[in-house]
Amino acid sequence: MHLDATEQIEKFKDFVNAGYIDSLHHLAARGINVLKIDFSELAKFDHELADQLLEEPEETIRAVELAIDGFDMPLKNFRVRFYNLPRDQFVFIRDIRSTHLNKFMIMEGIVRQSSDVRPQVTSAKFECPSCGNAITILQLDSRFKEPSRCSCGRRGHFRLISKDLVDAQRLVLEEIPESLEGGEQPKRLSVFLREDLVEPRMEKKTTPGSKVVVYGIVKEVPILLRTGAQSIRYDLMMEANNIEPIEKAFGEVELDDLDEKEIRKLSEDPKIFEKLVKSIAPSIYGHEKVKEALVLQLMGGVRKHKEDGTTTRGDMHILLVGDPGAGKSQMLTFISKIAPKARLVSGKGATGAGLTATVVKDEFLRGWALEAGALVLANGGIAVIDELDKMNPEDRDALHEALEQQRISISKANIQATLRAETTVLAAANPKLGRFDPYAPIASQIDLPPTLINRFDLIFPIRDLPNKELDEKIAGHVLNLQQNPEDIKTEISGQLLRKYLSYAKQKIIPQLSNEAIQEIKDFYIDLRNSGQKGEGEIRPIPISARQLEALVRLAEASARSRLSDKVIRQDAKRAIELLKHCLMQVGFDYETGQIDIDRITTGVPASQRSRIVSVREIIKKLENKVGKMIPIADIINEAAEQNIDNAQVEEIIEQLKREAEIFEPRRGFISRL
Repeated sequence: MHLDATEQIEKFKDFVNAGYIDSLHHLAARGINVLKIDFSELAKFDHELADQLLEEPEETIRAVELAIDGFDMPLKNFRVRFYNLPRDQFVFIRDIRSTHLNKFMIMEGIVRQSSDVRPQVTSAKFECPSCGNAITILQLDSRFKEPSRCSCGRRGHFRLISKDLVDAQRLVLEEIPESLEGGEQPKRLSVFLREDLVEPRMEKKTTPGSKVVVYGIVKEVPILLRTGAQSIRYDLMMEANNIEPIEKAFGEVELDDLDEKEIRKLSEDPKIFEKLVKSIAPSIYGHEKVKEALVLQLMGGVRKHKEDGTTTRGDMHILLVGDPGAGKSQMLTFISKIAPKARLVSGKGATGAGLTATVVKDEFLRGWALEAGALVLANGGIAVIDELDKMNPEDRDALHEALEQQRISISKANIQATLRAETTVLAAANPKLGRFDPYAPIASQIDLPPTLINRFDLIFPIRDLPNKELDEKIAGHVLNLQQNPEDIKTEISGQLLRKYLSYAKQKIIPQLSNEAIQEIKDFYIDLRNSGQKGEGEIRPIPISARQLEALVRLAEASARSRLSDKVIRQDAKRAIELLKHCLMQVGFDYETGQIDIDRITTGVPASQRSRIVSVREIIKKLENKVGKMIPIADIINEAAEQNIDNAQVEEIIEQLKREAEIFEPRRGFISRL
């Protein structure tokens, strides 16, 4: 049964009187003219009204507002916002069809773009110059409308006296990645917000990267052809009635009591960590240590906010550098599928703007809009970057701030913004020459700046060396999977693993125990002071404070994997073992027989720095002896007495030439600059 407008207003008056009159007085006293109504209460009061709201939202919402204006209130022009709509009204952006037009719908999505807030005309008052008659025209269309004629017979050229303006903003909403199957392209929809929905406190909730649920009316927008005529096809947009942020970062996976019971039971297994490791990329044989690190990365450490306003990140970043065909990309793809919130990007197909954020021209409201990139969209989740070495250097520089400070600052056009990027990064790269030279420092083999390498907590070189026993096992594993693909069975299914990770992230916040602190402290101090300083030599620095923080994060993640609130000595030992494994592979200086962090962070180990210092001293000494022109042969002879061989001296001389410390005025001679 269709209710006419008068009946609707009367019924809404009764409804407001029954349940919302106190709220109205309270809001009016505080100067707020926005009333939020629970749809389920309206449905209980009168199902016909509720049905009409869903079918004809514009007229019905207007009727509610007129009903409220009928009450004796100090404030007028109340706006009504509905929430708690039935689940039947929920629609995915990709599923919107013409049947949904002008209906009250719900949509979820990530804010990809938000424009500046701009005023919009709702009604304009004109005066007729002939007779002085005032004419009010409601501005419902996107084009400004003037009166066509006056009652006195005059046509055109009316004088604009006044206009009513409201604030408006346009968001671009993109589908949530969890709702996509496989590599589907997420669809987008423009959402228009007006009046109280663009207040500064609301605007904070709709910054790019935020996840929101929007209640609103789906409408069509005419498309104009180049000729100026209107196209027979229309664009879609949504006029928002209400918008609410979804306060879930890692907790997109809904957990019921049965799931929690199963997760708790699983955590009591003494071999739970081994089971979790075996469940990571089961189609890839071996790489146990890498898989251990990936489990800990998915669990994550605890983010700590200090009183001075600084924070220590809880996310740990991992870099896999490996020979081609070692299964890096497969592991990355597995992680991007299993993590409750993940974005997968590939080096060549990613730009700095696509990773962080960009400012784009907004064609609707004629301003600039901010659009979030992959690291912002993966906020609270994991960003997987494949082929990191293939990225352009200037695009890669965009990662620096996101990795350590976990925020992205934008200062472009008229937009200055700081976006949250509390994102874990898992990256993979190939060595510079395609394959590894196991004896050269790792930094010299990766086409990445040392400052970026330094921000990764763990760096795993994945080498593909011929080994008869191992090759036999890998071949057997791969061929068996080709023959029987259904043989990939793990003790923890992908779905349960996802729920387990979500539960651990949401509910478990581990604290360091004194035993764990002591274990990490002893390891750090012993390793820092293990190298003995030789005569005139530079002492290698085996580990820095950055690795100390990494150890804490790893130990916390290990406790989380057992769903324990306490980090015990075993967790600290597991963290130390993993870090040692990485340092031995990438930071071990074969010359001194010690771990040297500079092999990773600067590419110049302490032993080489020591030789450079020695050669510099020799050049200075010879300059005092023989004058400005120093024969290279003399330098080689002097260096031989200090156990530095010819090849090393020649390499150092070349390096000093590149750094413009010396030059070669004549063949076989050098001079200092």
